[in-house]
Amino acid sequence: MKHYKFLIIIMAMISFAFTTDKPAYILYNQKGEGAKYSKMIDEIKDADLILFGEMHYDPIAHWLQLEITKDVYNTKKENLIIGSEMFEADNQLIMNEYLEGNFAYKKFKADIRLWPNYKTDYKPVVEFAKKKGLKFIATNIPRRYASIVHKKGFEGLNELSKEAKRYFSPDMEKLYDKNVECYAAMLKMQGMGGHVNANFPKAQAAKDATMAHFIIKNWKKGKTFIHFQGAYHSDNFEGIVWWIKKLKPKMKVKTISTVYQKDINKLEKENIDRANYIIVVPENMTQTR
Repeated sequence: MKHYKFLIIIMAMISFAFTTDKPAYILYNQKGEGAKYSKMIDEIKDADLILFGEMHYDPIAHWLQLEITKDVYNTKKENLIIGSEMFEADNQLIMNEYLEGNFAYKKFKADIRLWPNYKTDYKPVVEFAKKKGLKFIATNIPRRYASIVHKKGFEGLNELSKEAKRYFSPDMEKLYDKNVECYAAMLKMQGMGGHVNANFPKAQAAKDATMAHFIIKNWKKGKTFIHFQGAYHSDNFEGIVWWIKKLKPKMKVKTISTVYQKDINKLEKENIDRANYIIVVPENMTQTR
């Protein structure tokens, strides 16, 4: 009887510990139901493309990017490809040479255009790719060309050389649809000051289209491509997803998004259907900047 009472006390203590804990995140499925990490991995590991939408300075999202990459690798091994928005397409040669061990990190850092939070947030995944001999694809349009689109529209890119045109999507002007919600919402922001003009959503589309272009170019049947980008590039199954469906409609795509909420214990209505899986992080989470 004494052992039974002791067991009840221990169980109560464990229950109390969990209910008063401060979780760093809670995972939800597309419908807003609580989801298990292991179930998510089982569902996404055999997708052709996994799009992980992050908040750029959120440490939880970046830790999960590494963990998901490791867990998908455990199944896919050499059939895993990694890529991200944080590297621009004209830096692919530098990335390849670094991953092949042709020069040290110090030289890599000096020659490639790294984001300010690279060391804390993106380096771990790049180093994982290097250790495992995996491809890491620089998918984003060089920002100088995105700037041209912002100033002159897609037509401005026609003035560039044939070599320059290798580093962005050839389909963006032909397929761009201003009525896609994520672009239409940007058009509505005109007149609010700053850098928002009629070409602003086109510059966004140039990034989405180019990332989709290089994902498709580097993917093969039987491979899984895991890609990291700002959540706004894949939220609501638009952005990159929209371009993938236009260019490679049979590609099996799974999305993950990261959102902030004051109360993470229930997925807010506006975040339901945002992605196949939604990582909810407390809005007061510390950031890596």
